[in-house]
Amino acid sequence: MKILPKFWQKALAAVTISASIIAGCSSQQVEPQNAKTTPTLRYQSYPGLVSLPELAQDLGYFGKIKLDYVGTVQGGPQDLLTLVAGDVDFASAFNGAMVKVIAAGLDVVPVVASYGSDAEMNVGFYVLENSPIRKARDFIGKKVAVNAFGAHYEFVVKDYLARHGLTPEEIREVELIVLPPVSIEQALRNGQIDIAVFSGILEKRALKTGGVRPIFKDIELYGAFTAGSYAMRHDFIQQHPDVAKTFVNGVARAQEWLHHMPKEQIIARMESIIDKRQRNETKVLIPFYTGTGVAEIGGVQKDADFEPWVNALVSEQKLKANQLNVKILYSNAFNPYATIKNEQYKE
Repeated sequence: MKILPKFWQKALAAVTISASIIAGCSSQQVEPQNAKTTPTLRYQSYPGLVSLPELAQDLGYFGKIKLDYVGTVQGGPQDLLTLVAGDVDFASAFNGAMVKVIAAGLDVVPVVASYGSDAEMNVGFYVLENSPIRKARDFIGKKVAVNAFGAHYEFVVKDYLARHGLTPEEIREVELIVLPPVSIEQALRNGQIDIAVFSGILEKRALKTGGVRPIFKDIELYGAFTAGSYAMRHDFIQQHPDVAKTFVNGVARAQEWLHHMPKEQIIARMESIIDKRQRNETKVLIPFYTGTGVAEIGGVQKDADFEPWVNALVSEQKLKANQLNVKILYSNAFNPYATIKNEQYKE
């Protein structure tokens, strides 16, 4: 990946500021897990979808550890802030947001890849079929729906616009509207927004319904790449290393289960999980499952997943050269697939 333009750290500034405030104000301590009680991991997730940890638990990969659902997530940055505050025990977020928060000195460590972009699972920016919008300059003055400020979608659209010659002033004329991902398609069809971001399941559903066309996709800018990770707090890992190890092991195994299971079995399993958790959700999205977009076996992380974001901070003089060592920014310590070469595994 190339070093990225100046705007990206501004998109994530709110994440850092909010996280710093939360970290400074929060007095919550990690509660010790009693050996006689069932260990639990608090988390957030999206309605109508099945996350990797939820799949791992259903497959029995977490052993005695139970997941404790605390609510709906509004996007990676919000999940990350909740993690920093100590209100959840793991969070999934865009790696650019991870780097920004870690650079601010906050207690977060990415432990296993959560999602990425490839030929099947990627981020696409779509308009209605009859829309006059066809190129980057047409975005000026238009409304673009994103899932959260400071996350993957915002970064990609601003990078696309900058690469196509728009000035910072012109980019600021593009209005970003925050909407839940499941609501974006309807907002586009109702004319409430001009450009929608679809990814994975939501993209497949929109294409099946018809009447939409893509302007560009993130893989056209970067190729296939791992975009996000699950993170935990250092203090939690230090106090509960066995729980952290089981979590990473389970998520890694769930990634491989998805890589090797027929799609029909994956869909059936996910529908069963939604039925069993009884949260009054719809299952209409599950048949459009497309994968996690993570190519590395078991979600093993690598320098290239974080290096572009570190380099961008250095180039903007937000970090000094060598101030943040990308090789120790993340951890594969608990991932059982970390010592296996991709090529050997595929053979």
